[in-house]
Amino acid sequence: MIRYVEGDILLSKAQVIAHGIAPQDHFDSGLALDLRERWPSMVRDYRHASHSNAPKPGSIWIWSGVDADGSTRCIANLLTQGMQGDGRAAKPAGATVENVGHCLKELARYLQSEHVESVALPRLATGVGGLDWKEVKPQVERYLGDLDVSVVVYETYRRGVVAVENL
Repeated sequence: MIRYVEGDILLSKAQVIAHGIAPQDHFDSGLALDLRERWPSMVRDYRHASHSNAPKPGSIWIWSGVDADGSTRCIANLLTQGMQGDGRAAKPAGATVENVGHCLKELARYLQSEHVESVALPRLATGVGGLDWKEVKPQVERYLGDLDVSVVVYETYRRGVVAVENL
């Protein structure tokens, strides 16, 4: 079941928080920046992992760490964007609906295989990724709508506001 809410996704009680990134992302804008500030070790781990095995657009990278309250938090980094250019000069490119679909399909597999009960995600790939929510929302519903997982989509961001998730 998908529930659309407004609030601050960082305050979500979902087991997994998913968000979109690029393969060589610097986590320096949008939700990625907020996540970097809260869990800096995630970014260090991502950089290390991406040097060993370069992530490809359309894939996901899962990270788990300890939250401030001592609980384990899982972040699903969805590679919805590609890259423009090569090497150090490379910059994140816009997201594509195709990459979003591949990521959501892989996320659905992960959620089922790990018996995850709840996941929260923003209006995926519509900020820095540049896609229109009207294109992305059907993909979210297609790949996550029939899962036996509580899916909470933060359609409207409200800093510091706890959403009614009903998990």
